[in-house]
Formats: sequence, C-alpha cells, structure tokens
Amino acid sequence: MAARDSQVAGFSTHLRQTHDLSYVEPVTQFHENRRRGLFCLGGASVFYRKMISTSLFLAVSVSLAAARDLAVVSNKANSLATLSLSDLVKVCKAQTNRWPDGKPVTLVMRAPSVPEMKLFLEKVYELPEAQVKDLIATANHGRTNHPAIVIVNSDEELVNKVASIPGALGVVDVYAINSSVSVVKLAGKLPLEPGYLLHGN
Repeated sequence: MAARDSQVAGFSTHLRQTHDLSYVEPVTQFHENRRRGLFCLGGASVFYRKMISTSLFLAVSVSLAAARDLAVVSNKANSLATLSLSDLVKVCKAQTNRWPDGKPVTLVMRAPSVPEMKLFLEKVYELPEAQVKDLIATANHGRTNHPAIVIVNSDEELVNKVASIPGALGVVDVYAINSSVSVVKLAGKLPLEPGYLLHGN
C-alpha cells in the first residue's frame, strides 16, 4: 500500500512538471493586447474622419467661392459710372489702353487660378485659365513700370490697389467693397440686382 501511494505521488509530481500551466499568458495581457488593437483602429478611424472632413470642407469652400457675387469697382478719380460688357471684355483683354479722359487703364484682379475667379473667367474672358494667364503675360510684356493687368493676393489688397491707382478698374467680391472705391454699373445693373451678369450661381 505504501508503495502504491508512493507511485501515485510520483505520478502527480510528474504530471505537474510536464503540464505546467504557469507559462500560459495571463488574461490581463490578452486584454492589454486587445486595448492596443482597439487604440490603433481608433487612431486610424480618427485619421480617416479628419481626412473626410477636410475634403468636404474644401469642396464646400470651392462651391461657395464660385457662388460669390462679383462687383466692378473703379478708382474714385475716374469719370466712370457704367460699363458695357463688351467694354469690360476689352479692358480685361488689354485692348483698351486709355479712358476717354486720358488716364491709362489698369485692371486689378485676383489670379485666374483661384476659385473666386471661375465665374469671371467663364462670363467675361470666356477662356480657360491657361489662356487667360498667357493673355495677362502678353498684355504686361515690356510694361514693368505700369502693367496693364495687376494680379493681387486678396480682395482687401485689390480694393486698396484700385483706390491708389488713377485709372484703375477692379473686379472684387461685392462684400469686400468699401468707401475708397466707386461701384461701376455693368450693362446698366448694379451688383445684387436681378439679371446682374456677375451674380454667383
């Protein structure tokens, strides 16, 4: 009987040694790995959400820019109250060099590449952006001191340029206008009036 008990005890010892469960990964580590995985997925999710939000914001911004109403503004010293579409086209294409009172004509505008100018390019130039850029370069060739067409970076800068250059004419967002410039009627209509040519869609 003692020998049998000894055999049983020896077998139990052998079983514990060969099937030692102490090396099984603790449950807490499993949860830790799961948390890490969820964190990575959460980070990716936040990244993609930000990307989508940025894309939507840019799309809306471009749409709003294209929908703005534009106004034709003039230096206050110009004796210019109204302008026909054909006369505006001539100014924009540098085909008119001087006003009737003798002042040199200077057009001030934003770069053709900005979304705000999409409407103007379509309705006045009736040319794609690349051709408008070429036209501006040709118009300004050899006129370093007095360019026919001046490109500015903001509506505020545009209004200031028109206000400071006798004979200047500009095209600007209607809400950027201030008292330093005069608003010119286009084809007999003022901005925001029904049928105004440069009304945003």
